[in-house]
Amino acid sequence: MELQGRSAIVTGGAGGLGAATVRRLVDVGVGVAVFDRDADRAAELAKELGDGVVAVGGDVNDDDDVAAAIEAAQSVGTFSLVVNVAGGGIGGGRTVGRDGTPHDKQAFIGTMEMNAFGTFNVTRLGAAAMAGNEPDEHGQRGVVVNTASIAGYEGQAGQVAYGAAKAAILGMTLPIARDLAPIGVRVCGIAPGTMGTPLMLGAPDALKDRLVESIVFPKRMGRPEEFALLVESIARNPYLNGENIRLDGALRFPPK
Repeated sequence: MELQGRSAIVTGGAGGLGAATVRRLVDVGVGVAVFDRDADRAAELAKELGDGVVAVGGDVNDDDDVAAAIEAAQSVGTFSLVVNVAGGGIGGGRTVGRDGTPHDKQAFIGTMEMNAFGTFNVTRLGAAAMAGNEPDEHGQRGVVVNTASIAGYEGQAGQVAYGAAKAAILGMTLPIARDLAPIGVRVCGIAPGTMGTPLMLGAPDALKDRLVESIVFPKRMGRPEEFALLVESIARNPYLNGENIRLDGALRFPPK
């Protein structure tokens, strides 16, 4: 898809991977709605990047907030790209802890809501809005890029909620691509490994060394800019559809 004159919503757009994606899209001529729960951080990023970037504070599971983000994106270009980065976790732990305590059910539900439910909600509403676009020479009206994790393939002990939520995002890719084919909207997922977001880079050195130990090559954390580059590549390549792409330096999570 030609990106000049287009616009995007980036959920979690004020965070590490999200902000890198916003910057990359702006660099290639895309208008961006930075959609984030932290309205102040979103506004700071929009102010820094100037014209063509607007901030929207809100919740990806709130239909009115998503509608506001879509309207904001439409104000800075032809709304044609959703990048779902928002996610996270609410606690963790094993299905049954070593002391015999079962996993907190609400923490599991909340983690699913933050990741799988929110990703689906913005996708369904964003794609419905893109359906009104004029198709390009490939018949495309838009693209959706969702963010999973390699934990969705090989979640470690204590990652049942997060792993299940990210696996749900991976599982959405092909059926949503099939669902949206009639309106010319492509869908792909990215499954990052250990990424060097500001949060991860602020961890103790011993923890960072342990996290990098199993990465094959390059022997380092991934860079947010590399995530953003993959988003751009997916958006530009009209034959990428229904695919989940690992971005992990050949990392495979050990059991724990």
